[in-house]
Amino acid sequence: MRIHLLIMLFLLAFAPFVRAQEATPSPSPEVTEEAGLDFGLSASGTIDDSTPRIVYSFDGLRGEFISLALRTTSGTLDPMVLVIDSQGAVLAQRDDSGGGRDISIESLRIPRTDRYFVVVGRFGYGLGMTSGAFELRLERIGVSSADGSGLRYGDTVLNQIDDNAPLLYYTFRAERGDILSVRMERTSGDLDTALQLVDSNGVVVAENDEIEGSGSLDAGIIGHTIEEDGTYIIVATRYGQVAGRSSGSFVLSLETGAESGLGATVDFAIPAQYDFAYEGELGAERYEAFYRIEGEQYDRVTVEMNRDGGALDAFLRLTDDQGTVLAEDDDGGGGQNAAIRDFVLPYRGAFYIVATRFNGAGGETSGAYILNVRGGGNAFDGVPGDIQRLGYGTSTNGTLDDLVPRLIYAFYGTQGETITISMVNAGGDLDPVVGLLDANQQLLTSDDNGGGSLNALVERYTLPYSGVYYLQAARYEGADRPVSRGGFVLVLAQRFD
Repeated sequence: MRIHLLIMLFLLAFAPFVRAQEATPSPSPEVTEEAGLDFGLSASGTIDDSTPRIVYSFDGLRGEFISLALRTTSGTLDPMVLVIDSQGAVLAQRDDSGGGRDISIESLRIPRTDRYFVVVGRFGYGLGMTSGAFELRLERIGVSSADGSGLRYGDTVLNQIDDNAPLLYYTFRAERGDILSVRMERTSGDLDTALQLVDSNGVVVAENDEIEGSGSLDAGIIGHTIEEDGTYIIVATRYGQVAGRSSGSFVLSLETGAESGLGATVDFAIPAQYDFAYEGELGAERYEAFYRIEGEQYDRVTVEMNRDGGALDAFLRLTDDQGTVLAEDDDGGGGQNAAIRDFVLPYRGAFYIVATRFNGAGGETSGAYILNVRGGGNAFDGVPGDIQRLGYGTSTNGTLDDLVPRLIYAFYGTQGETITISMVNAGGDLDPVVGLLDANQQLLTSDDNGGGSLNALVERYTLPYSGVYYLQAARYEGADRPVSRGGFVLVLAQRFD
């Protein structure tokens, strides 16, 4: 469904902010970015003659309120702090003129979605004489409730809907796999709330005007899964929108759960590539992560999950596309590391790696890990292309005569599997002989008349190793019987009894 004209006008009006969230702008030529600065974390540095200033960057959203605090920790540093946008416009400038040598910038409102730079220097910069170490901390105080503000998960805003403002808009950035909930609760008046969630192309991807079963006039888009990375718009309005008659104040909240994000569910598994390392972390809120690999039938795959901090007891599973466990391991990587080595894919398609901890949801360990996925080639590499491949539960037929006295087939088997091979006369006077050969085509076992009459049968043979085996379909050639010719049916089966 296409969004109506008012929302399209909003998209045009706020296109610069959407673009700013989609692609980070380049800093102005005067600014050289040195390090990223994250909300709620501290950064430390030293100002001296060789480094008279240090530049940090952070991404701010329109309507956010931030604070900056700089504390000198050593030396004679007389600090200065400058906050500028990507175009070099100054938002704030402070020194220690208030006494002491610490600086505080409180409740600074971000005017537009952009990349911002915090320049820490000394009085006089390159001409200055002081030096010393400092600690810088960036905090996000909150966000404005004003129309057009940028939200982050966990934000709550208060505003009101009336005839002068029947629709209000808020933007936020979401990634594929995010599972989010938007709630709009009436706090006064007769407001009949309504919500729309709109992607950056102007398409309404979800909407609601009453939470099912709530019996209230509150609206909610609950548990919506984001299909594509991008900037999204929340339209907070009333039933009937511009044509509606209700009005009042409301509280709007944007939330996401612990199960949110790429890799949190099998439906949004992280696409994994061979010969690449993936970092992750597991704990009480998220105890497993999903990765997706694709391969050809009989491809060899090795997966290693190594602890990278904490007390994590790694556990690995490899499943098919229906969730059936094909292989799993606890401590095969040594210590509390897990490994599934040289697993041969049973068919061409998608498979899923589940990186978790011992006992899964009931486990108690947590910590970071590194997941390595490697390809080991195909199990049939080196097998001549003109040799037919067989799988368990399959049959093939052929004809043996003086020109073709035997035929060779290849299959992949796993150590400890029990198999049965039958070769049945299907025409002529053929006296079948079936043989099982190893990877070097050396005979392991064979049979002539085990199947009765002119049929051969190798029954319940246990494979001694994992790898390629060959089947030889031949005819009896002895002095006591005449040479035979004719057709046959060859069957390879795995036995479980």
